[in-house]
Amino acid sequence: MDYVTVKWLHILSSTFLFGTGLGSAFYMLFTSLSKDVRATAVVVRYVVLADWLFTTPTIILQPLTGFYLIHLAGFPMTSSWIVWSIVLYFVAGACWLPVVWMQIRMRRFAQEAVERNEPLPPIYWRYLRIWVLLGIPAFFALVIVFYLMVAKPA
Repeated sequence: MDYVTVKWLHILSSTFLFGTGLGSAFYMLFTSLSKDVRATAVVVRYVVLADWLFTTPTIILQPLTGFYLIHLAGFPMTSSWIVWSIVLYFVAGACWLPVVWMQIRMRRFAQEAVERNEPLPPIYWRYLRIWVLLGIPAFFALVIVFYLMVAKPA
């Protein structure tokens, strides 16, 4: 593939990765805080689906296209912006993996609450707090990666 095509795929997949994450976080957080159990069950179900459809493929595509772009452009892998991009990408990933596990459990908790006609259980709220705390460093890590990809500072 030529450089422009790979770069386009890299930018497009980063947009899907970041956009899906930000959108999912916004809707899941604010729907949960509304305490509307039925709405929360629906939104959490779709957040889990969005992770499988959009986030997971882009998490795989990002490093593949990124490393190929580095190769095509002839950048040394030891460039500080590349090293920091990789480190921060792994930070975001390390935050995302437990979030995915929690979202799957939260989906079940919300669905069970709907079926029992009960409020969301305390464990749902405990997971939501951890989910938010993990989302904050993941968000900022990816914002910095975006900057590093564009600016490529020495």
